[in-house]
Amino acid sequence: MIRALLTFVLFATFLSAARPVEFNRDVRPILSDKCLACHGADAKNKNIPLRLDIEEQAKADLGGRRAIVPGSPETSELIRRINTDSKARKMPPVFTGHSLTDAERRILTQWVSEGAKWQKHWSFITPERPALPAVSNQQWARNAIDRFILERLDGEQLKPSVEASKDRLIRRVTLDLTGLPPTPKEVDDFFADKSPDAYDKLVSRLLVNPRYGERMAMRWLDNARYADSNGYQYDGERIMWRWRDYVIESFNKNKPFDQFVVEQIAGDLIPNATVEQKMGTGFQRNHRANTELGIVAEEYNVEYVIDRVETNSAVFMGLTFGCARCHNHKYDPLTQKEMYQFYAYFNNVPEQGRAMKYGNSPPMISTPTREQQAQLTQLVHSIDQLSLIHI
Repeated sequence: MIRALLTFVLFATFLSAARPVEFNRDVRPILSDKCLACHGADAKNKNIPLRLDIEEQAKADLGGRRAIVPGSPETSELIRRINTDSKARKMPPVFTGHSLTDAERRILTQWVSEGAKWQKHWSFITPERPALPAVSNQQWARNAIDRFILERLDGEQLKPSVEASKDRLIRRVTLDLTGLPPTPKEVDDFFADKSPDAYDKLVSRLLVNPRYGERMAMRWLDNARYADSNGYQYDGERIMWRWRDYVIESFNKNKPFDQFVVEQIAGDLIPNATVEQKMGTGFQRNHRANTELGIVAEEYNVEYVIDRVETNSAVFMGLTFGCARCHNHKYDPLTQKEMYQFYAYFNNVPEQGRAMKYGNSPPMISTPTREQQAQLTQLVHSIDQLSLIHI
């Protein structure tokens, strides 16, 4: 008992000086890693009355006791259990192989003491610009991001690293923005520039480098499941590099993100859509396509739509819709009905189920490059002139 009281005194001292706890940043990771295997979505199947993944149940009356009593860690069963010396009552149980660190127990205690404020999944929270934190050395912080970095370093009782040398700076930023190391001339030019904004000018130059778009496009192409072949058994070639180049050019042109998204979800529905905007919907046709003779075509039409649902939800919503194909989602707030409502939006492509073994499968559009379009325009003009002469 004396030890428990001493623990709460020490925690109270810590709480008075610590920054406010944020549920998504500080608490949710602890619950997810150490508690939800038992007190999560499968708690009912394990005959466990307490769930810690749903606020209402985490704070509910459990027969005269509550796991979480906002503002009162001393009466919260969760805080008692994580701090008890009793092996039979301690949470997480020893047999799970999990244990809380002193820092994690302090965070949970502080969170309950501050009112146990819950937060929705980050993707449902409207971003807000936070106030700049107080730091130990305002001269070190050159921008707002530096303030947050220094705040964390101060909290960990660490000092910032010394500023990188110019050769390291140019190597780092060039690799980061273009995926390539700087040339010897670029290094020499950077060293020769003694102006205070030399680094800013270096970054500006790299941002207009065509390699920048290629570098930035890599992860987008991966998330969009880009490939120049169909997958499955034959993995025959198909032509998707025009859509790839559309993505690269969008980054190089610094296209607004909302426009970039609209073009890839519904570019063909934009009034008077350009070839480029229609080409953006290639995002929806990047799925694998089966060319085997013996398949049931309608089965694979369904698979293609499911692929679009899962990819669009993951890329544009930050959610996983896949589980709701068979049942209401256990973790993301999505029902099976909602999944098939979403499915209906993407079930309008007139595909044939069985794809062409080689080359692209219909429906298709013509997507000439600018050079090819210029040549076509010139050829049409020449034909028109010949027609006039013939007349």
